Amino acid sequence: MTRAAVLGAGAWGTTFAAVLKDAGTEVALWGRDQDVSDQINNERRNERFLPGMDLPEGIVASTDAREVLAGADIVAVALPAQKVRGIIAEYKDAVPDNAVVASLMKGIEIGTHARMSDVLREVWDLTPERTLVVSGPNLAREIAVKQPTATVVAGLDRASAELVASATASSYFRPYTNPDVAGVELCGAFKNVVAVGVGVTDGLGYGHNTTATVITRGLTEITRLGVALGAHPDTFSGLAGMGDLIATCASPLSRNHTLGAHIGRGSSLAEAIELTGGTAEGVQTSRSIQELARAHGVDVPICDAVVDMLHHERPIQDVLSQLLSRPRKAEVA
Repeated sequence: MTRAAVLGAGAWGTTFAAVLKDAGTEVALWGRDQDVSDQINNERRNERFLPGMDLPEGIVASTDAREVLAGADIVAVALPAQKVRGIIAEYKDAVPDNAVVASLMKGIEIGTHARMSDVLREVWDLTPERTLVVSGPNLAREIAVKQPTATVVAGLDRASAELVASATASSYFRPYTNPDVAGVELCGAFKNVVAVGVGVTDGLGYGHNTTATVITRGLTEITRLGVALGAHPDTFSGLAGMGDLIATCASPLSRNHTLGAHIGRGSSLAEAIELTGGTAEGVQTSRSIQELARAHGVDVPICDAVVDMLHHERPIQDVLSQLLSRPRKAEVA
């Protein structure tokens, strides 16, 4: 039987552990909070991050990362994007030599502009063939109650990607494989920034036309930057691109959308973070993507607008006026 270790007992890490278990994979889950681990083991619940959700029997939770990693065929990492490097460094020697490592994280590291799979590869000295990405429309609470969804397992090595796909496939969770790691990973990070922008317009009381406009033009920005980074154009119209963008921008379960809505209603960034009650990766990733885009000469006006609102405290109406006053041009050349 395939054995998986999941690092991170938050909402998505716990849900992914449940997905693996429902697919017939042996699962161990690591988190820092002893109370969370005890509740998972004794009550099959994680009330802190997935309140009201029953977990499948057999998920073993522990605060000992080395114990969790021992003997794993698959290591899935679901930790905060901007903190993961420091968290995982001490466990380099505990990752089994033959294990494949899948990033469940959606962010770009501040300063280095590294994708999360790059961070894992650097810290744990992994080959590119052993490093994978899982991304797509993955709202944790919907998956935790077994609502049907599909996802993308991206990896350069087809056998490694198929190992993770087969270890997660079930009646409600359908994985597709894709060799375009850079494109899939960029989609997962950038869509959070667009979702903050959509949330702002919702908070202002704007309707579906505005939402559709921001989503569509946001996808254009993601595609433009992705192609400049060498990604395959088709990735952006698929599950990891348009699929994840729709889910994150449209759902009230999305922390990034929720945070943006609080900003649109007049909250400061600090107030919006507190009201959201969890990590909204788009906040910090917006700056990383803006810097990455500028380094490659790519125009990303929606990302620029989010950065201006969140980090430069520019009035929302001024930012929107600037967006709308940009020179008109043909949509398709």
